[in-house]
Amino acid sequence: MRIQHNIAALNTHRNLGANQASAAKNLEKLSSGFKINRAGDDAAGLAISEKMRGQISGLDMASKNASDSISLIQTAEGALNETHSILQRMRELAVQSSNDTNVTDDREALQKEISQLTQEIDRVANTTEFNTQKLLDGGFSGTFQIGANEGQTMKMDIGKMDSASLGLNSSVTIKETGTTANNANNAVLADGTYTLDGTNLKDNKGNVVGTFASDKITVATKDVVTLTNTDLKDKSTITISNNGANFEVKNEATGSNKLSAGTYKVSGTNVLKDDKLVGTLGTNKITLTDGTDISEAELGFKTGTLKNTSEFTVNGADISSRDQASGSITSIDNAIKKVSEQRSSLGAVQNRLEHTINNLGTSSENLTAAESRIRDTDMAAEMMAFTKNNILSQAAQSMLAQANQQPQGVLQLLQ
Repeated sequence: MRIQHNIAALNTHRNLGANQASAAKNLEKLSSGFKINRAGDDAAGLAISEKMRGQISGLDMASKNASDSISLIQTAEGALNETHSILQRMRELAVQSSNDTNVTDDREALQKEISQLTQEIDRVANTTEFNTQKLLDGGFSGTFQIGANEGQTMKMDIGKMDSASLGLNSSVTIKETGTTANNANNAVLADGTYTLDGTNLKDNKGNVVGTFASDKITVATKDVVTLTNTDLKDKSTITISNNGANFEVKNEATGSNKLSAGTYKVSGTNVLKDDKLVGTLGTNKITLTDGTDISEAELGFKTGTLKNTSEFTVNGADISSRDQASGSITSIDNAIKKVSEQRSSLGAVQNRLEHTINNLGTSSENLTAAESRIRDTDMAAEMMAFTKNNILSQAAQSMLAQANQQPQGVLQLLQ
């Protein structure tokens, strides 16, 4: 019998400590709900779990990104829905104006509504925004992050949806300043609108009242109108007012498809529309803010005549005459087709994103289940282990008390 070392007590104490440590870990797992609370619990499992967590959070955010992208698309598509409504109304007006039951005053009234509707198409195109980003001005080219990892993206572009891009602009009207006229003009050509047909000048009833060449209108061998800013062209119209003192020339101009409908003014070297800068005046050309150049000839001006205080109007769909109205029907039909194509494209992307969201949700759910199996505590199994370790701890405490009683036998030898 030994008194210096109680081996049984030492052994029991060691087991007691181990049992209590195991029970403590069981309690930690039961209280936290996690099987892995530190790297020491399962080093490999922790690394796998953290990688899965990164994927899960990425998938959830990608799903939110896709939802935000759908909101952007719906904003653009909603604006184009209104553009479609405007175009349908414009088509009605063009069909109405094509009928010769209308007189000039009627068509002028119809044209006023067409002009306002055209400007509204431009306003919609230039002001529709999502999170301060313009959507319909031709500048939106977006990349959507729809996956948890690098490169899991999709691109979407939205075309320019203003009147010029839709092909509604037909002509440019130039107000002549400094136009000279023979005094005979007052007597020969009454105020009104005249159309150039071949080499003939016709009034609004189709009667030939004179001839024209380049910048001159001749009546009865006399040059009665000389224009300084524009060259007269076949199918152009000239409006004379204020007893022959004022002239407005409307020409078909190739540059009209580069500008939205409205009135433009040159102030110094700045070109303004609605008091907003749209470009600068250069040598025989206008350079728009997006870098596009438009020559004077493209706008219907004579080379070298565009200057400070010059003014011109880009016209939208023209229904001021039966022929123009009939032609505008086709132009408006083409515009409706372009808007339909853009809306169809947006709808296709939206449908794709809805499927993307469903797929992301399924992937996140399945990956979460996998991560849970690695990281989460099986409460039933852990409770069983805790009960076992708790009983072992209590048994060890009891046996330690018994082991501590063994040295008492030495006292019997000393009596």
